[in-house]
Amino acid sequence: MGLTTDKLRSMVKKWQTLIEGNVDVKTTDGYMLRVFCIGFTRKQDMSTKKTCYAQSQQIRNIRKKMVDIIQREVSSTDLKDVVNKLIPDSIARDIEKACQGIYPLHDVHIRKVKVIRRPRFDLTKLMDMHGEGSGKAVASTDPTTGEVVERPEGYEPPVMDAV
Repeated sequence: MGLTTDKLRSMVKKWQTLIEGNVDVKTTDGYMLRVFCIGFTRKQDMSTKKTCYAQSQQIRNIRKKMVDIIQREVSSTDLKDVVNKLIPDSIARDIEKACQGIYPLHDVHIRKVKVIRRPRFDLTKLMDMHGEGSGKAVASTDPTTGEVVERPEGYEPPVMDAV
């Protein structure tokens, strides 16, 4: 998952500082993710300067806050919840709010997420996760073709409006 290149290119402008941070985090369900974050400095309120460059110490502090927030948000949830947090970009908004005291930021985004390591594949765990773990399959014949079709126990075909 990542931002498109045209979106990235449109955010990069002159007279501001680009701040990037990345961190490797392990989720609760065993996935190892590398999360990349990007942010840009914004002019402070009531500023008359043309530029809005952050000092190197401010950049280090912002990057440290980025890494801390990403680690806290990702390591406490499983992969499904991480994706649900990434879609509305709530992690990036938290980073933006937390860094306002150091230097005002804008266009803060989770730029890219890479899956570094997946957990070992366990079929029973996967079936339990999707609610089909304990359901026994029942063999029945398809009336149109006469083939044997396996269906979960308690399966009922959908109701048709017209025949």
